[in-house]
Amino acid sequence: MSHHPSATAAMARHVDPEHHHPVGHEAHHGHHQQHQHNQHHEDAHKATSLDRTAILATLHCLTGCTIGEVLGMAIGTALGWSNWPTVGLAVVLAFFFGYAMTLYPLRRAGMAWGTALGLALASDTLSMATTALVDNAIMVMVPGAMDAGLSDPLFWGSLALSLILAGVAAFPVNRWLIARGKGHALVHGHHCH
Repeated sequence: MSHHPSATAAMARHVDPEHHHPVGHEAHHGHHQQHQHNQHHEDAHKATSLDRTAILATLHCLTGCTIGEVLGMAIGTALGWSNWPTVGLAVVLAFFFGYAMTLYPLRRAGMAWGTALGLALASDTLSMATTALVDNAIMVMVPGAMDAGLSDPLFWGSLALSLILAGVAAFPVNRWLIARGKGHALVHGHHCH
């Protein structure tokens, strides 16, 4: 039984190792590259979104902490207190205002006190502790800053610097927490912010 010449050529071409689906391989390779590109784009978008959320969380925390720190430092300085009572008051007020800024929108959205307080404690504590620690450490380290009066630019300049550096320190903490579904991710999950 003889094979038709064109059929034999087709079979030979099919098994010829040089013709192992070059088009199919290139198409697969192109698809893989496209998938990698899409994945990279998606990862970059997630990172940008994560950075944005972390920046907002840091600014939120910093706003509450700033109000508390400024009030605490101002009250302690005005009353002529020594460093540690002043720092203590600043930290207490920083936490108070920081938590209050998270609690207010949650309560306004109708969340129960217990739930709102639990969320505020979970989302803000580590970030505010970092901010307060860095902020107060810098205020204590800057020579004369704690002894400067409220009318002294050294006091306000040191406080501004300490708050900026505290924000820089708190950003990676917030980013790390949010990436793990903790910190402000907990609050943002309630769409009240």
